[in-house]
Amino acid sequence: MEQPQVNFGDQLVTPEEKTRKVGAVFTSVARRYDLMNDLMSGGMHRLWKDRFVRRVKPRSGEQILDMAGGTGDIAFRMAAKGALVTVSDINPDMLGVGQQRAEKRGIDNLLWQVENAETLSFADASFDAYTIAFGIRNVTDIPAALREAHRVLRRGGRIFVLEFSTSDWPGFGEAYELYASKVIPRVGEAVAGDRDSYQYLVESIRRFPRPERFREMIGEAGFVRAAVEPLLGGLVCIWSGWKI
Repeated sequence: MEQPQVNFGDQLVTPEEKTRKVGAVFTSVARRYDLMNDLMSGGMHRLWKDRFVRRVKPRSGEQILDMAGGTGDIAFRMAAKGALVTVSDINPDMLGVGQQRAEKRGIDNLLWQVENAETLSFADASFDAYTIAFGIRNVTDIPAALREAHRVLRRGGRIFVLEFSTSDWPGFGEAYELYASKVIPRVGEAVAGDRDSYQYLVESIRRFPRPERFREMIGEAGFVRAAVEPLLGGLVCIWSGWKI
């Protein structure tokens, strides 16, 4: 029986190939992750992450799972509010970078764990909140990951997702698409020596569901009050939902 195929950027591959190829991309860019985000966002990712964490409203003593959080950007912000954060990522190289950054900053109250978002090892109802920033579009089976997020959350728990999407602002969306497709891979090659990884990252944004469709997917995973907050006309969005 022929295996189903999924998109790895603009290529069609098997699910196993996608997982392996995405892993290779992030192993390649792990030590240049901030550079990658600067290229993708013009440096604005720091502001978006600040806003994202304000929406999460982490509280002292809360158990929060930060998925695909390898380098610690979101976890550091939430830990500063007193939350007890488990940082998980499928890629150990990304986690290694995050642990080194945490050590340099003197942050020693985070848990670090290699996890696949589609098949989490945590027990049911383990966390008060689940966050994933700029990671969900790289998951092979996104609906499975959303169902797992729902499973590991306690009743009253919340999910927050930060991700690139598609801007509806006239002219702006087209301009960003041109910049992303023509400039980012070339700069990635010149600065990081890795055109292919940056090409995939651009293509993965293009393939990600539009804001309203992804909001529906969160609801289909069992969350209620699913909502989306578009930034820059939807170029980046913050999605949320609640488990009851």
